Amino acid sequence: MAKNTTSSTTVPDTAWVGRGRHLGPEPEQDVRRNLIALKAARVIDDFLDLDPVEAARSTDLYPRDESADPGPSARRLFEARWRVADDVTVRAQLTTYQPESRAMKREGVLWVLAAEAERAWEASWPSPATVFWPDSDQVAWDHETVPGVRLRTPNHLPKDDDDLRRLLRACTRQSWFVHVVVHEAMTPDALGRRPVTAFLPPGLRHRVVEHRATPEQALIADFVMRRELGVGLPRGGAVVLPPALRPPEDDEERFTVRNVFLDGTEPTELIRKIEEFAALPQPMPAEAEQALTRLRQGWHLLTAAEELAHAQAMVTRYAKALEAMTTSCDAYREAAEAALEALAAANGGEGPVRTAPPAATRQDDSPWKSFGKAFARFRGPNGPAPETEVGQPPHGR
Repeated sequence: MAKNTTSSTTVPDTAWVGRGRHLGPEPEQDVRRNLIALKAARVIDDFLDLDPVEAARSTDLYPRDESADPGPSARRLFEARWRVADDVTVRAQLTTYQPESRAMKREGVLWVLAAEAERAWEASWPSPATVFWPDSDQVAWDHETVPGVRLRTPNHLPKDDDDLRRLLRACTRQSWFVHVVVHEAMTPDALGRRPVTAFLPPGLRHRVVEHRATPEQALIADFVMRRELGVGLPRGGAVVLPPALRPPEDDEERFTVRNVFLDGTEPTELIRKIEEFAALPQPMPAEAEQALTRLRQGWHLLTAAEELAHAQAMVTRYAKALEAMTTSCDAYREAAEAALEALAAANGGEGPVRTAPPAATRQDDSPWKSFGKAFARFRGPNGPAPETEVGQPPHGR
């Protein structure tokens, strides 16, 4: 699951997808505690905690796409349902996965989240990530699949040129998130070290990863980014990184900000650029498409009305299957009768040819007599005669 392949589709405007790693000891327990607390506070309507194997075996209303199954490495599947804007229902699934190797075990437990609303997603809505994960620095759920990168905090670019190139390639080719690089014109104070992403609306906050270039990295970061991605990093400014397969007609200055003041105030222009970029159609990774398909086709947390509709649909489905089976049996019987009539006509109207029954089994070959002979070998001095059959009274008594 760590690798990322690009699909030919884009993320629907109703969907929210994310992927990361949890570096703590009990990721599923962190999810359960958060869901229980939010349900008790009536922030969410309900949730389910499912075993992936049992969830895949459950009866579904529609035929499943087997490629959308979580796979054998899935550890746990969580579902949650809540409402936004008073009456808009949001459904979401979070799946955790076993590390694929011992080396990846040190990188934590992989998680994939897919959420979908009944209408186009709004950035002001709550982040689906903090429905499942607690929005606390004490829980390390927010690590990117790209090693060394984390959400909710600025990530300083590596000093080495080759490491910087590898990081930029991974972030633009493997990540599901939007990446922005900010150059520090001078070393910031405590207020300046506050992440820029903290000023984003809730629904966008956990879709953006922030990188920081130190004052002395201005030239090298700009050079590498121009060479690798075709965009530059202004001194004291910021840029939203384009995906690896960026349309050629895109203006490289469109998502560049010349001045960002890291003094604790809201960087209004940069926030506007990030929101504008995130509103564009985003390429759908193949794994994200599978997660969204699994959400749509393998949903289990039904309301009472949905359960009734599901039951009615299943009754209709089974009735159609029974009708098709009955029709098939009738057709088979009619075909058999037609074959018998044709065979009778071929035999001169005398009816079907009947084969002679097998010869009657001789009495001497009766299995009871064979058993009786074998039993007679073990008879005692007063036992029955050898020729006495089992189940028959001995003669002469």
